[in-house]
Amino acid sequence: MGALSSPSSPSSGAGRAKYPEIKSLMKPDPNLIWIIIMMFLTQLAAFYIVKDLDWKWVIFGAYVFGSCINHSMTLAIHEISHNAAFGNCKAMWNRWFGMFANLPIGVPYSISFKRYHMDHHRYLGADGVDVDIPTDFEGWFFCTTFRKFIWVILQPLFYAFRPLFINPKPITYLEVINIVAQVTFDILIYYFLGIKSLVYMLAASLLGLGLHPISGHFIAEHYMFLKGHETYSYYGPLNLFTFNVGYHNEHHDFPNIPGKSLPLVRKIAAEYYDNLPHYNSWIKVLYDFVMDDTISPYSRMKRHQKGEMVLE
Repeated sequence: MGALSSPSSPSSGAGRAKYPEIKSLMKPDPNLIWIIIMMFLTQLAAFYIVKDLDWKWVIFGAYVFGSCINHSMTLAIHEISHNAAFGNCKAMWNRWFGMFANLPIGVPYSISFKRYHMDHHRYLGADGVDVDIPTDFEGWFFCTTFRKFIWVILQPLFYAFRPLFINPKPITYLEVINIVAQVTFDILIYYFLGIKSLVYMLAASLLGLGLHPISGHFIAEHYMFLKGHETYSYYGPLNLFTFNVGYHNEHHDFPNIPGKSLPLVRKIAAEYYDNLPHYNSWIKVLYDFVMDDTISPYSRMKRHQKGEMVLE
């Protein structure tokens, strides 16, 4: 099931004693702040550029360029959810900054993602808790090659609405602020730049989180292509655009280490990670998921959690 499930993993007591230098990596990444600001400004420039283009170029630009930026921004928000920008001592700074990073995506989700993602780490695969697990309907219906292809395209919609069915939570004041800030930003984009810029923004998110090479990470992370292995890392070049989210065994072992340092974790504790099954191509993961009749949304480890749980 990966290094994270082993009692002798590098995150265990014995592992920490063996590799004390890993602890020095548990600190925020200030470069993350500037990278996100530059990504935000880049998308603002793109919003301006596309406002007078033909519709075909708006959609083309949304898929080829905007999708990469927006998907990367969702993974920046993933980093922020772990307080990687300002550290745990300034947790609220991370929440406000997450709302800022959320703006070019077009749909408010930063605060909600934080709440559900912490449950994912604490209770990986827990039935009714971990909303990363597809619903029974998804597993039952999207079981053929064509239907799985459609499921991949619609992944962002399933990720958006699945929590409402699996583990609905009362809305918080931060989520209200997130919604108000996002809707205000969307209205301003429409008012000053027009409908094409707004469509570009939303299409970039929908296309970038659906049938897109980077979206391979959704399936690569926890789908059981090999029996007994629940979590997989990816060591390909797209890590450069995704804050090393591909280093997923390493991330689950050390969720408080920023993505930029996860390759160092693998290097330091190579004996734990180098022999684990891993991927080098997210495109191949998507292809295999769609074409392999033995893999479907059901191909996840689901646990029936016992005892009291502390949820976000």
